[in-house]
Amino acid sequence: MNLTLKIWRQKSAKDKGQMVEYKVTDISEHMSFLEMMDVLNEQLIAKGEEPVAFDHDCREGICGMCSMYINGEAHGPDRGVTTCQLHMRMFNDGDTIYIEPFRAKAFPVIKDLVVDRTSFERIQQAGGYISVNTSGNTQDANAIPISKEAADKAMDAATCIGCGACVATCKNSSAMLFVGAKVSQYALLPQGQVEATDRVLNMVAQMDAEGFGNCTNTGACEIECPKGISLENIARMNREYLSASLKG
Repeated sequence: MNLTLKIWRQKSAKDKGQMVEYKVTDISEHMSFLEMMDVLNEQLIAKGEEPVAFDHDCREGICGMCSMYINGEAHGPDRGVTTCQLHMRMFNDGDTIYIEPFRAKAFPVIKDLVVDRTSFERIQQAGGYISVNTSGNTQDANAIPISKEAADKAMDAATCIGCGACVATCKNSSAMLFVGAKVSQYALLPQGQVEATDRVLNMVAQMDAEGFGNCTNTGACEIECPKGISLENIARMNREYLSASLKG
């Protein structure tokens, strides 16, 4: 395939960015989107130009680093995949592809397609942990009875990889699906009950402090989430928050 790429280029957080057009040729339909970007960068380096900066790590759909806004969609036109799992067969020969960074106040652009998502880390640091008894009388986790339904729902929430697609997709740049997943992961398990009240209050407070918007139940976040995190987690977080607020 021969493609036209229109890519957001921005030298630093302080610089003004712009869309820059590039041409790539002989792209195999079996390539991943990131492999196509590698081909472009090899061409740019060969010409003495600066390559396009973009995040990537595992390239297996696990780390959530490869966050790109492709043709107006987080991670591109496919569903249930990250950008590294998006294949070029989703596009046609001669297509023009627009590639931008995730855009949100809480996700400032660092360079080109790389954004600062440490706001997610600060939210998790505010409450995404459980107490561990290290006194020598530690209880084996396998000895704590947990219903299969609760375990399955907790595992479903834990599949969130923190890529930020929910934020990039939401018209309000809301992080409630992400926070809801992190709260639900522990709220459903007995190990998570010790900090349950403080957890949801602290995580929601940090989410607001980071500048994320609120949820208006559009549902785009669940659709674009590569792991299919359910909106039920937002509802559970709201219930947990109300309960914690009433406890004072």
